[in-house]
Amino acid sequence: MSRGNKNLTFALQKITMFKQVEHIGIAVKNLEAGNELYEKLLGIGHYKIEEVASEQVVTSFFQTGETKLELLEATSPDSAIAKFIEKRGEGLHHIAFEVEDILAEMQRLENEGFTLLNKEPKRGGDNKLVCFVHPKSANGVLVELCQSVAGMRDEG
Repeated sequence: MSRGNKNLTFALQKITMFKQVEHIGIAVKNLEAGNELYEKLLGIGHYKIEEVASEQVVTSFFQTGETKLELLEATSPDSAIAKFIEKRGEGLHHIAFEVEDILAEMQRLENEGFTLLNKEPKRGGDNKLVCFVHPKSANGVLVELCQSVAGMRDEG
């Protein structure tokens, strides 16, 4: 295989580490009011409300086509969402990408020089394991990695 083909193969492997945008996270002060607003905006209701204790939030999920929106309301004034809203107000909080193997992706990103906000994946909403990439490592964007719990590789 020529050097050009090897570089292309490596580049394609790197590109496919992130499978797709899993959801877009939106910080809200009041989940009920946020749900009403997005129901009117999207013309559909939310499909799930869930408390995520590890992040001190209650979430609500909407899906239109293949796009999911996650509304996040803080359950504690110490939560990242409460601090975000206090500093920046309601609005776009993060973009989440689905990954096949969160542990391998975390290692790859650390090797590439990205700063992760947690050293181990945490249980997130919508039956996912999650890890966040610090916004200072990603041009000011908080990036979330998501892996379906059913897809978690066996560590044995």
